Amino acid sequence: MSEIEEKPKNQKRKKVSLDPRLSEYRGIWVFIEQEEAKVHPVSWELLGKACVLAKFLGVDVGAVVFGGNQEVVDTISKDAIAYGADIVYQVVDPSLADYRSDPFTECLVQLVKKYKPEILLLGATSLSRDLASSVATFLETGLTADCTELTINLENRSLEATRPTFGGSLLCTILTLNYRPQMATVRPGVFPIPLPNTDRKGMIIREQLQFNEASFVTKVLGFIPDPYKASERLSQADVVIGGGRGLKQASHFSLLRELAMLLGGEVGGTRPVVQAGWLEAERQIGQTGKTIRPKVYIAVGISGAVQHRVGIEKAGTIVAINNDPNAPIFDYADIGIVGDFLEVIPAMIRVVKNKISLKYDCLKKQGVGKAEEL
Repeated sequence: MSEIEEKPKNQKRKKVSLDPRLSEYRGIWVFIEQEEAKVHPVSWELLGKACVLAKFLGVDVGAVVFGGNQEVVDTISKDAIAYGADIVYQVVDPSLADYRSDPFTECLVQLVKKYKPEILLLGATSLSRDLASSVATFLETGLTADCTELTINLENRSLEATRPTFGGSLLCTILTLNYRPQMATVRPGVFPIPLPNTDRKGMIIREQLQFNEASFVTKVLGFIPDPYKASERLSQADVVIGGGRGLKQASHFSLLRELAMLLGGEVGGTRPVVQAGWLEAERQIGQTGKTIRPKVYIAVGISGAVQHRVGIEKAGTIVAINNDPNAPIFDYADIGIVGDFLEVIPAMIRVVKNKISLKYDCLKKQGVGKAEEL
């Protein structure tokens, strides 16, 4: 149902006639993913992007919140309004206390059929990927998964969803033309989280849906949270140090880890180093890995192929360290250092340690308590 649209240079896009019945679909919805009353940051990222897209379409932004506790759902709904939602669609039921594909799919499908949003966005997380594919199947509509960019085609109000394809070697833009809603899942970290405005006002619609618990094939016996995953730390870190094949061996990542620890950052890497077993898969950065937007990204021994660039291009400042002056990464790095990382990284570590030592001494003179806080 989804169509890949090629857009050759210097050639006008062929105008597509849409089914007039699609005009009854209005608005952009974001599914708010939460577990144990904790909202996944990608939901707030998507609300921020939905507000931008909604301005082009002249429509409201809706947020969908499910749960088993009314107080928790109300709190999340207020937060959703602060982050940009104009309308929040709530469903509270014991069957929705924990995520299960059957009741969540049934609930979201019923809401979509009743209110008819033209776009439905979810995070590209394990939970929302499962939900999105199930909902798209029941609604018989298209779904573009793992997107890295979203735009609006103003000629026909279509969502243009861009995602990596062919193993991350290309980017394609996909449109779901004559089907609604247009659905997409988006990688965490692709869009910035907007600043919440607690003074915003919005509408809350509480839906009462009937569920047949006996018809659901899965039961939740207990909730065991995962430890704080490396991929989540990587996506949220202000400083990330990435390593590539130029590090030559896995043991050299210890230098990157030491520098990252001193800077309060995280360590990531390219696809080849992950495939070589030098780094955990959760720390892979690029088209087929994580998309990150730290304030500072330090690329060490990374050539800078397009597959990696897509994962880091939204970083605040990119620092590249490579002994090849012709490495592609220097074309888009803000700061380039041509040299041997075995000399550059230890030098950076010494500078950072000296800065920390000076700051500690300064605070110590002002009082032991303040020094201990450092």
